[in-house]
Amino acid sequence: MMSDVAFAGVARQAELVRDGEVTARDLVQLSLDRIAEHDPVLNCFRVVFAERALAEADQADARHQAGDDRPLLGVPIAVKDDQDVQGEVTAKGSIAHGGPAAADAEIVARLRADGAIIVGKTNVPELMTMAFTETLWYGATRNPWDLDRTPGGSSGGSAAAVAAGLVAAATASDGAGSIRIPAACTGLIGLKAGPGVVPTPTSWNGLSTYGFLARTVEDVALLHGIATEPPSSLRITWSAKPPLPTLPGPNATVRAAMTTVRERLTALGHAVEERDPDWGLAGPRTVVRFLRGIADDARSMARPERLDRRTRGFARLGSALPEPLFAKALAGAEADRDRLERELGNGLLMLPVYNELPPRIGAYEGLGAVRSLDKGFKFTPFPGLLNHTGLPAIAVPVAPMVAVQFVGPRGSEARLLGLAALLAPDLGRPPGF
Repeated sequence: MMSDVAFAGVARQAELVRDGEVTARDLVQLSLDRIAEHDPVLNCFRVVFAERALAEADQADARHQAGDDRPLLGVPIAVKDDQDVQGEVTAKGSIAHGGPAAADAEIVARLRADGAIIVGKTNVPELMTMAFTETLWYGATRNPWDLDRTPGGSSGGSAAAVAAGLVAAATASDGAGSIRIPAACTGLIGLKAGPGVVPTPTSWNGLSTYGFLARTVEDVALLHGIATEPPSSLRITWSAKPPLPTLPGPNATVRAAMTTVRERLTALGHAVEERDPDWGLAGPRTVVRFLRGIADDARSMARPERLDRRTRGFARLGSALPEPLFAKALAGAEADRDRLERELGNGLLMLPVYNELPPRIGAYEGLGAVRSLDKGFKFTPFPGLLNHTGLPAIAVPVAPMVAVQFVGPRGSEARLLGLAALLAPDLGRPPGF
C-alpha cells in the first residue's frame, strides 16, 4: 500500500524506484497528496514546490529508464527554511527576508546531484532561535504524536514532516540542539556531525552545522554518507547533572528513559557508569556565542525592522555583549572541547536531550527575550554544549517524545550511528498518519 511506502524511508524508497516497483512521480505525488491532507493541521511547510517537483520527478523517471542509478533517485525530501533553494526565498521564519536565493546551498546541491527531489521548505522559528516552531508570520507547527505539543525547534517543520510521513527525510541544522531536539520530540534519528562533515556556511560563530532528520539510522547514515561502525564493547559514562547549578535536572519521565537505555547498554556488554563531566565555563560561553549569533543574523536580514519583538530582544542582548567577553567565549571553545575529549577517551557520554516532554503549543506566547531564554535553557540545558565544543552527538528515541543523546570525540560519527542502530526502537507511525 502507498501509505506504507510513505513511511518506508529514504533507502527503501530509492530501492523501489531502482527496482521499478514505483516511479519517482508516484513518490512525489504521494508526498504532495499527504502534504495536502495533513499539512493544514501540522503546518510543516512554509512553501511547497508542487509543479516543480512533479517536473523533476518526470526527469528522474527518464533518467532511471536510461540506466541512472543515483543513490537517492526520485526520493522526495524537504529543505529547512534556513537553507537556500535556487529561485526561492530563504525566509528563516520571518518576513524580514530579502529576495530569492541565487543558488542552492551546497547541502541542497548535493541532494539534487544524488537524485533527490526537493518538494518544499519547512517552517522554523524566527531566525532559528527557539526549541519550538511557532512564529507570528507562519503560525505554529504541531507534533504528529501529540497535536497540542511542539515538534521542537528549530528544525521543527522538518521533524514533523518526516514523522508524519509527508517526506522520507528532511534537511536540518543544529546551532544549539536544533537537530537533536526535534528528533527527540518526534521519535526520529538526528545526528549533529562534527564541523566540516556536512558543508555548512559559517553561522552563529561556528556553533551551527547542517544535517538531516530521518526515521532510521540507515537513512541518516545514507544521507550523511557515513558507513555505520558496529560498536564493540564501549565504555559509556552518563550524566543528568545540568551544566549550571541554577538549571533543573530532568524529570521522572526522562530519567526513566535514561534508565531503560542504561539497562539495554549493559545487556549488550558495554561498561556503563555515572560520571558528571567537568563543563567548566562551557555553559556561559555557549550562551554568549548563541546570543551574538542571533544578533549577527538579525543584522544580516534585508528588513530587520520587521523582526518580531522577541527576536529583536535577543538581537539587543547579543549586540550588548562586550567584545572581550565574546572573544573569551570563542577562545575558550578549544579548551572546553579538549577537556571533554580527555574525559571521554575512546568512550561515549550519554546525556538527556531535554528535561521534560515537549512544550505545549503557545507555552512561550507573549514572553520576551530574557524570559524565553530562561525558560528555553531550563527545557534544554544540554544540547548547545556540544555545539560549543564541536563534538558529534546523536539523538536516539526511547519513546515517541522521549530520547537520549550520545556524545563522542571528534571523528566518532560512525560509532555513534552504529550504537544508535542497536538501540533505536521501531516506533511505527503517529496515530492518524
